[in-house]
Amino acid sequence: MKLLAFSDLHRDLDQAARLADRSSEADVVVAAGDFASIHEGLEETIDALRPISVPTVLVPGNNETEDALRAACDGWEAATVLHGESAEIDGTQFFGLGAGIPITPWEGSCDLDEEQAARKLSGCPEGAVLVVHSPPKGYCDESSTGDHLGSQAILEAIEAKRPRVAVCGHIHESWGTESEIGPTRVLNLGPSGTAIELGS
Repeated sequence: MKLLAFSDLHRDLDQAARLADRSSEADVVVAAGDFASIHEGLEETIDALRPISVPTVLVPGNNETEDALRAACDGWEAATVLHGESAEIDGTQFFGLGAGIPITPWEGSCDLDEEQAARKLSGCPEGAVLVVHSPPKGYCDESSTGDHLGSQAILEAIEAKRPRVAVCGHIHESWGTESEIGPTRVLNLGPSGTAIELGS
């Protein structure tokens, strides 16, 4: 299975259109949150992605709410919004969890604390494709000042559930970085669009 995965478009409509053009190369498109910028521009960004016709998994970032993302995706047949739940696509399980984790210092940010995140992650199937907005603590989560800003709950879920791959965004300074936790590839995507081949 071929994935086209990205995060953090933040209202970049030109890049959204480029991703839509590339989507025919993939079996599944994965969008790891932050389509809007502080709740502005969500509908326009999703509209730019709507030409995508292959199955598309989306999670909310910390710049839009789950409800707003579901409303923006209404009527887009290819789209599946996940936030603390899973979906099966062509025999592969996907589990998604959005929001900033842990809670961010920004006003208006849509966040979960570690305890809330751990509860939602408990339902992740073993060996799924994990789509999270926030990175795991200590992996692909380094800020410009060298701080690790990721989530302990996501780290523990990856260690316990051993997903095939875990994709995230959120920490812009770590876009394009990749790491491993046990057998799991962890990628902080950014908006450019990353092709990922899932082995059998």
